[in-house]
Amino acid sequence: MIVNVLDKKKSILNKFIAEIRDAEIQKDSMRFRRNIERIGEVLAYELSQSLDFENETVTTPLGTTIVKVPKKDIVLCSILRAGLPLHNGLLNYFDEAENGFISAYRKHINEDEFEIVVEYFASPNLDDKILILADPMLATGQSIVSVYEGLKKHGAPKEIHLACVIGSVEGIEYVKNHFPENTKLWIGTVDDKLNDKGYIVPGLGDAGDLSFGYKLSK
Repeated sequence: MIVNVLDKKKSILNKFIAEIRDAEIQKDSMRFRRNIERIGEVLAYELSQSLDFENETVTTPLGTTIVKVPKKDIVLCSILRAGLPLHNGLLNYFDEAENGFISAYRKHINEDEFEIVVEYFASPNLDDKILILADPMLATGQSIVSVYEGLKKHGAPKEIHLACVIGSVEGIEYVKNHFPENTKLWIGTVDDKLNDKGYIVPGLGDAGDLSFGYKLSK
């Protein structure tokens, strides 16, 4: 797997990451969602540089010109519900992409153990497409792997890109062992560890709750 950690270089992305981590700024859920969306836009820009491009003839008021544009074979797939703001950011740039949505959540067996439950799939055919699989939190890595296993019945993409906001070293290592070697991971920032409940430390908390309000646990 090719891992691209975007906060290793100085850019405006770091401001957005600082704000989604900040416990005071997090209290404004609309700003939190917008910052996740803006991070999605940065991820889309960085990811776009690795895609295949083709020539397109554009007619202007004064003539014609050739512009190199990405090929129109992208499927953007996000994990509900936390992935929605990230999906919007990616879709702002890949506005001609087909879209898929998948639900995945932690079903707790006890206070410290959980399993990933995937219940809902809405996806186009993935055969020979570029799949961008978006999930803001790459903690243990189990959710995105479970979703990928479920997506296999929808076809075999020619390229897989993972777009994440924040992750852990452990989660990245887990994902490396369950995705094809040529998969590319685009991630805003990476923290060193998980706590005993599988949450990223120092992390930012629960992206779904911070975006949309606290949920009842299953």
